[in-house]
Amino acid sequence: MHFVYLLYSESSDRFYVGSTSDLGQRLQSHNDKRNKSTVYGAPWKLVYYEAYGNRLAALDRERKLKNHGKGIAELKKRIAIREQKGAG
Repeated sequence: MHFVYLLYSESSDRFYVGSTSDLGQRLQSHNDKRNKSTVYGAPWKLVYYEAYGNRLAALDRERKLKNHGKGIAELKKRIAIREQKGAG
């Protein structure tokens, strides 16, 4: 099983989208500041995730969310998260 996830940081008021096969370990990695792209937002909270049967499907969804201008905004709207200042 592979996951696409949405994290939120209160300290930086930003969202982050990623993918992994181990959601718990990956969240811990973000909060331990072992990821360059999220080091300044810790602590991160998991606010949403989607499960996929294979890695390629998860990576495709992650890419679509990150590279389509309104991808993350549409996801937040669908899951009823109000728009924040940061949309990273």
